[in-house]
Amino acid sequence: MTLGILRGKDKAKYGDRVPPNQKVTEGFPVLTYGGTPHADTKDWKFGVVGLVEEELSFTWDEFLALPQTTITTDIHCVTGWSKLDTSWEGVAFRDLMERIVPKRGSSYVMVHCYGGYTTNLSLEDLMADNVLFAHHHNGEPLAAEHGGPCRLVVPHLYFWKSAKWVRGIQFVDQDSPGFWEQYGYHNRGDPWNEERYA
Repeated sequence: MTLGILRGKDKAKYGDRVPPNQKVTEGFPVLTYGGTPHADTKDWKFGVVGLVEEELSFTWDEFLALPQTTITTDIHCVTGWSKLDTSWEGVAFRDLMERIVPKRGSSYVMVHCYGGYTTNLSLEDLMADNVLFAHHHNGEPLAAEHGGPCRLVVPHLYFWKSAKWVRGIQFVDQDSPGFWEQYGYHNRGDPWNEERYA
């Protein structure tokens, strides 16, 4: 598959938007460990558990009834590609937090996904203005291979932190590694500092 990598003069054109050692692609590569889960929205549930005053659960329809946000942002994969001006629609993490009361000391979140994938993030990273749980990409329902029906989008971190096939979040008081972090990926994943691996 050709990714349509842009080189040469495009480095100057996009330089201030592209982190070190990244190449801009016009495609949208699919990188997945294992098979692609196919969660039916009729059965899909989003849970909020752990160190919260009240655990919550949303059906698909309830999730879509929450305030909806659309963002346009650049994304950066740890494997070296960046895709610019991607559009996502979904529930902003900040809006979801309007319904959640974390218990004292709860400063990290483990994201849980269909297929068993997990990733860990700080509450501070998740509270950034453009972090959301997306169900649409570029105006279309999010395809399963890209994490549909719902994926996390954390644009300021490498894209493995934007977990696919999200089914819930767990609030915790101590940081612990998720799936890729256990295999040597950096705990945070800031692309501007090239936090690729531990």
